[in-house]
Amino acid sequence: MLYPQTERTTATRYRDRMSYDADQAHAILDEAYDCCVAFVVDGEPRVLPTLQVRVGDTLYLHGSSGGRFGLSARTGGVRVSVSVTILDAIVYGRSQFHHSANYRSVVVHGVAQPVTDPAEKLAATRALADKVGDGRAADSRPPTKQELAQTSVLALPLAEVSVRARTGGVNDDPADLALPHWAGVLPVSRAFGPPQADAGVTAAPPSYLPGGGSPWVRPVLLAGRHVRLEPLAPGHAAGMLDALADKEVWRHLPTVQPATVAEMTAYIAGLLDRQWTGAQMPWAQVDPADGTVIGTTSYHDIDPVNRSLAIGHTMVGKPWWRTGVNTEAKLLLLGHAFDVLGAQKVFWYTDIYNERSQNAIARLGATRDGVLRHQRLRLDGTWRDTVVFAMTADEWPAAARRLRERLTAGGAATPAAA
Repeated sequence: MLYPQTERTTATRYRDRMSYDADQAHAILDEAYDCCVAFVVDGEPRVLPTLQVRVGDTLYLHGSSGGRFGLSARTGGVRVSVSVTILDAIVYGRSQFHHSANYRSVVVHGVAQPVTDPAEKLAATRALADKVGDGRAADSRPPTKQELAQTSVLALPLAEVSVRARTGGVNDDPADLALPHWAGVLPVSRAFGPPQADAGVTAAPPSYLPGGGSPWVRPVLLAGRHVRLEPLAPGHAAGMLDALADKEVWRHLPTVQPATVAEMTAYIAGLLDRQWTGAQMPWAQVDPADGTVIGTTSYHDIDPVNRSLAIGHTMVGKPWWRTGVNTEAKLLLLGHAFDVLGAQKVFWYTDIYNERSQNAIARLGATRDGVLRHQRLRLDGTWRDTVVFAMTADEWPAAARRLRERLTAGGAATPAAA
C-alpha cells in the first residue's frame, strides 16, 4: 500500500530518497521507541520528545494530561507533525560539503485526537508497555483509574505519511577523489547494556527485554525429574552459598570461592553481565521437588556463527554428587543446544588435574580432543593445562539415547566442577 502524496509530503530535494510505502513506514515506526512531536501553542512552535507505538493504521502518542501537548488536544485535537528517525551510519566525505548520514525516517502529519474511550486507552497503554518488551504488559501492574486520568494518550491516523531514507557510501565530487583525507562510512547501531535491577529485585532479567540478543543466550527454563535449570538470578545467591560451601567444589575453578551472600551476588552479577554481551548463558541448578539450589552451570564461549558452544562453570553441591543431577542437567543442556539452537558442536574445558570432571564428561559421550597447554593461570599462579572434550551433532542422538537409558536405570555420572 502507498500513502497518497500531499503538499506537505512532497519532496523539494532528493526525491529519490522519498517513499510512500506503508510497509516501510510501519517497519521504521515499529523499530523506533521515541519520536518528536511538533505543534503550535499560542502561535509559538513547540517540539516534544515522547514515546510512540503503532497499532494498525494508528500512531498512539504518550504524554501527561496536564502537559501542553495534552492540554492543546482537549478541544478538537491538535494539529501535529511527528518525526521518527533511526540513524544507521555517519558518512565521511573528503570534502565537508559531502559529509552526510545514512538514516531511515518517517514524518506523519495530521490531527492527534485524545483517546477518551477507556478500553481503547487501556489497550494503547498496554501496547506502549509491550513496545519496550513483548510481554511486559502482562508482567507489570496495569494502570489504575487515577493513573489513566493523569495520562494523555493521543491517536494520530496514519494517513499523511512519508518516508525518507539514505543508504550507500560517499558521494564525493570526482575532483576530490585524489585528496588525501580519509573518507568512508561509520556504521551506527543501538546497543542495550546489561540490565541493572532495582534494589530488592531478585528475579532474573526477563527474556523479553530488548537487547537480549541471540537465542543462544536467551533465558529459558529447562526442567527435568532430578533437576530444574532456572535462569540464574541474584535471588539464587543465598542458596548457592549454602550448596557450594565445600572447598572441594571450587578446587579446580579459576574463581575465588565467595564467602558471603554479597560476594556470591557479585559473582552472579558478573555472569549476568557476560550473558548480556552474548558470551555466556548461566543457569541455577535447582531441586524440582522443593526449590533448593543445588549449584550452577552455563553455556560459554558461545559462537552462533559457527554454531558451537561450551558447557562449563558447572558446580554441584556435594550432597548431590553421584546422583542423577549432573547426568540430567547435561542431557537438558545438550538437548537445548543441539535440538533447539541447532548447534553443530558442544565442547568442555577442564583442568588436566581434575580427573573427576574428565571422567564425568567422558561418560556423557564426549570425545577427548586434546590438551591446550598453559591455557590459563590458576589462582596459585601456576599454569593450567586444559583438556578439551567435544560432542558433534552427528554424535548427539546416540549419546542422548545412552543418557536417557542411564537415567531410567537410575545410574548417574559423577557431578563435576569444570
